[in-house]
Amino acid sequence: MPNNPVAIGPLRCGRGEPLLLIAGPCVIESDMLVLSVAQRLQQIAHELALPLVFKASFDKANRTSVESFRGPGLQRGLAILAEVKRRTGLPVTTDIHLPEQAQPAAEVCDLLQVPAFLCRQTDLLLAAAATGRPVHVKKGQFLAPWDMQHVIGKLVAGGCRDVLVAERGTFFGYGRLVNDMRAIPQMQALGVPVIFDATHSVQEPGGLGRASSGNRQMVEPLARAAVAIGADGLFLETHPDPDKAASDGPNMVPLEQLPAMLRRLLAIRRAVESVV
Repeated sequence: MPNNPVAIGPLRCGRGEPLLLIAGPCVIESDMLVLSVAQRLQQIAHELALPLVFKASFDKANRTSVESFRGPGLQRGLAILAEVKRRTGLPVTTDIHLPEQAQPAAEVCDLLQVPAFLCRQTDLLLAAAATGRPVHVKKGQFLAPWDMQHVIGKLVAGGCRDVLVAERGTFFGYGRLVNDMRAIPQMQALGVPVIFDATHSVQEPGGLGRASSGNRQMVEPLARAAVAIGADGLFLETHPDPDKAASDGPNMVPLEQLPAMLRRLLAIRRAVESVV
């Protein structure tokens, strides 16, 4: 059986633990931007007593267009994340897309993340499990919540006991996602902590033709629902100027708006805990 709660560096997520936040910009645009966002997130997390894992991707391998910005690549990206970790003390995470990326990423990152489109890739899951790091797998937009038992089973078979899974919406026709909030307790019933990916849930795949669109105004309403139903953590991508971001700008939360949003979400969390 997988562990619950899960240890992520010095933090814990899951049964009986505080709400976890995984946050950062979608992709590593530059070392300066990533470090400045991480330092601001560190301040926010300290002010709110909120456990935080910093996230940024070294490669966005599933962009809509071949011309889209993907990031600095594995070597440079991991060096930047290592510097973020050194300068802020925050645990860090990033996406991996290929089995051979798992071990290098694990040497820097406290948590490995598997994107939703790749959640059934057995070799990738087993490579992530073999690193000994906790693994966060996003539920594919094409899967039922209970189908994640097979994803969890692959990781456990590969030796990983620290597993988190995420709800990030389900395809509803073309270019739209919907969230069935029942997925959160249904996946928790599989024995693992569940993260709600609030920013990718408002994504509109291919909505701009050569890129995805999104509706960031719906991030907080969905996050409120997820916290109210008992999600163990939130995944939120954020950027100082989302409209100028290199990836996923339409669904990212402006960094300056994040503290107030988190205060409102934590108030809901406290209300839920008071009646449990």
